[in-house]
Amino acid sequence: MTKKWIPNLLTVINLFAGVIAILLAFGGKWLIAAGLIMGAALFDSLDGRIARRMNATSEFGRELDSLADLISFGVAPATIVYLMYFTDFGWSGYMLAALFPVCGALRLARFNLAAIRSYFVGLPITGAGSLLAIFSVIGQGIPVAVHSLVVLILSGLMVSTIKVPKI
Repeated sequence: MTKKWIPNLLTVINLFAGVIAILLAFGGKWLIAAGLIMGAALFDSLDGRIARRMNATSEFGRELDSLADLISFGVAPATIVYLMYFTDFGWSGYMLAALFPVCGALRLARFNLAAIRSYFVGLPITGAGSLLAIFSVIGQGIPVAVHSLVVLILSGLMVSTIKVPKI
């Protein structure tokens, strides 16, 4: 067993948090689900840093990270916003909720092919998913149209070509 398992373990924790967030959302536990997405963001920020510090980066780790991010920051927040606000809108609700992880997947694919830069091209899925989860929970009482607009804006920002500084 090599040292590469350490950052990959952090990525798996990110993935577990995302999957559990989805399951909790189906149970109506919105705040805990959103909290798990925030926890997933913490582990996502650590896995790459630790991999680079330990010189333990790998193609496997990079692919695992993208898959975990798609679940934790694409599917999980979309599930929360769908179940909280879009269930009564039929296909429009389905399409709106599905748009978010689809744009996130496109963003992740572009990131995996991009050269290393001092900035991101488009809003990273981690930020977009975290924002959507938080807004969904704290925005209760805000009209559904606003939640729809937030989904559309965040989805568009992920696939945009705007430069987002790395933190």
